[in-house]
Amino acid sequence: MKNPKDENGTPFVLVGRNAVAEAINSGKTIHRLFVKKGEIEGSLKVIVAKAKGQGVVITFVPKEKLDDMSDGGRHQGIIAHCPPYDYADLDEVLSKIAEADQPPFLIILDKIFDPHNFGAIIRTALACAAHAIITPKRRCVGITPAVVSASAGAIEHMPICRVTNISQTIDHLKTQNIWIVGADAAGQTIYEVPLSGPIALVIGNEGEGISRLAKEKCDFLVSLPMRGPIPSLNASVAAAVCMYEILRNRH
Repeated sequence: MKNPKDENGTPFVLVGRNAVAEAINSGKTIHRLFVKKGEIEGSLKVIVAKAKGQGVVITFVPKEKLDDMSDGGRHQGIIAHCPPYDYADLDEVLSKIAEADQPPFLIILDKIFDPHNFGAIIRTALACAAHAIITPKRRCVGITPAVVSASAGAIEHMPICRVTNISQTIDHLKTQNIWIVGADAAGQTIYEVPLSGPIALVIGNEGEGISRLAKEKCDFLVSLPMRGPIPSLNASVAAAVCMYEILRNRH
């Protein structure tokens, strides 16, 4: 059977028990499951049983084979081959939010290239009840196996909208009466800004921050108080602090 391919032509895989379990629980299509040979127990046994119940093809292979398939990653004895990630449509997401009569809470990522940062942001966004994450096609890492793994399964529940142009997308969100809040060291302290309404939070990378054009389109720029000798935080950590402050304001 031919392996599913991502846009780079390499097999798209889910690595580790959390990622595979969430994919199975959410009903995601899995073409083939690779499980280490030998006795299986604990959560791995549960995952294999559910996969069998869904008719997933299961192949038992030596641990060394899984090591090769995951480039030495922490596969925890299981890897799944599945179709490429299906990105969400932003307008459809906005329509669903409106139908639910909720103030939108969106995360916009600008120049986030580290898959572990991206995955951690997805995980926190889900915990903070964000509705979706928006990423550009060219200035952000796509959905890769490393991102899926770092999200610890959260990606199966969080819509990711991939757009052509972040600046135009911000303009579109403004027509929907959504306030654009950018995380930037030059901004007001985040505790001084009202964050209870419809919000799209823009996060840039820790080196360059938000791009100039996106920053100019923000309604507010917010910063985190830094009391120690190091002037910045990891992008996923800064995003988490901002998201939880928004969550606190909303509830």
